[in-house]
Amino acid sequence: MRQLFLIPLALVFTATLASAETYVVAPGTDAAEKLQEALILAKDGDIILLAEGRYPLFDGLSLDVDGVTITGAGMDATILDFADQKGAGEGLLVTSDNVVLEDFAVENSKGDGIKTKGSDIITFRRLRVEWTGGPEASNGAYGVYPVESTDVLVEDSLVRGASDAGIYVEQSDRIIVRRNRAEFNVAGIEIENSYNANVYDNVAMRNTGGILVFDLPNLKQNGGRNVRVFNNEIVNNDTPNFAPEGNIVATVPMGTGVLIMANRNVHVFKNRFDNNAMIHIGVGSYFEDYEDDDYQPHPRGIVIRDDDYGRGGFEPSGEVGLFFAEAAGGEIPDVL
Repeated sequence: MRQLFLIPLALVFTATLASAETYVVAPGTDAAEKLQEALILAKDGDIILLAEGRYPLFDGLSLDVDGVTITGAGMDATILDFADQKGAGEGLLVTSDNVVLEDFAVENSKGDGIKTKGSDIITFRRLRVEWTGGPEASNGAYGVYPVESTDVLVEDSLVRGASDAGIYVEQSDRIIVRRNRAEFNVAGIEIENSYNANVYDNVAMRNTGGILVFDLPNLKQNGGRNVRVFNNEIVNNDTPNFAPEGNIVATVPMGTGVLIMANRNVHVFKNRFDNNAMIHIGVGSYFEDYEDDDYQPHPRGIVIRDDDYGRGGFEPSGEVGLFFAEAAGGEIPDVL
């Protein structure tokens, strides 16, 4: 039975490779046109190869073809520059399945950096998404943003300057976020309304909050659960909150390590926390009014163990920070 199963798969894979094409795009006056043309013409199994250099782009890019790989020469070598982008859309929007994005950078998009919606089997690898002017409320909300997706892998990437979350996984299932660096964002990494996520071996530093695990009402998928946050460096989160007013993350106090809200079966273990001015780990309920009969606002089944705590809780700030301090009796513990 095993041989009968493997032989057809091998034949299909060989046929796919034989028919695959590689589209090579290089910097130049017509680079933007050629890149979007390649994204339209590509077929399942094709590769879009972005040569080294800077690509000034005035409009967002989109891909809706399954099985395409977009690869560059490295996150500091191939740069998609959206500084003069018209409108407020994403830098790159993907709405297809089995897509690999690797080895390039997206800078200064007016909206989200790289967004995938409804994409199954999606890989973000060795990417850099950055707003080069530093933390500003006018920056795009999300850097790497898979939503309504399954089998998500985000690895070995760098995100800086997102006005909401650097790596933001929303309403998705079967997620791995590993070996990334998130800094100078409001939230470094956020898992929201999602199931079955492993977040490990990341560095979350110099954000307002390092790692958030939230569940919010009135979304298509709620009941966030089964999230493991482990072996991460969550340190020096000291960037003042620069989220636009009204965003839920605008309430996150500067200096938060991990914040868990209204989620179920979340395990936080073997992380290193140090120099988080507000709190290392906070666990709480959703605190706003809502109309959603299926929503459960309270956290359940939270396990916190074997973490390493350095200096923390030395400078509570903001309305939530002061509430935490009062709830803790003036001195904020490592876990509240």
